[in-house]
Amino acid sequence: QVQLVESGGGLVQAGGSLRLSCALSGRTLSGYTMGWLRQAPGKERAIVAAINWSGVTTYYADSVKGRATISRDNAKNTVYLQMNSLKPEDTAVYYCAARGIVGGRLLGSPEYDYWGQGTQVTVSS
Repeated sequence: QVQLVESGGGLVQAGGSLRLSCALSGRTLSGYTMGWLRQAPGKERAIVAAINWSGVTTYYADSVKGRATISRDNAKNTVYLQMNSLKPEDTAVYYCAARGIVGGRLLGSPEYDYWGQGTQVTVSS
């Protein structure tokens, strides 16, 4: 079974940066489209960024375009989300997610098959 473990969350001041990591175990990362989603208090979970199996194609939500970079290292079975110029509205629980590459879903789809436990990111003003 696929297991996902996130790390790298924490408290950061507005304007700062964070790098989230997600380690996949149980399968080979290259077989999965990977995504980062977030859920703020009182809001629905929403896609932040996604990356296809090879890392060639990425997707970003409008709210993070220009401030976020998603990347993957298939050899290390790890996906990353670099967030810069953080804003208080970026405060949320960030989830790493995976889905099989077969299925035809658009890269920006929030539908995933496997989820991590989430890591809290808090941006203070």
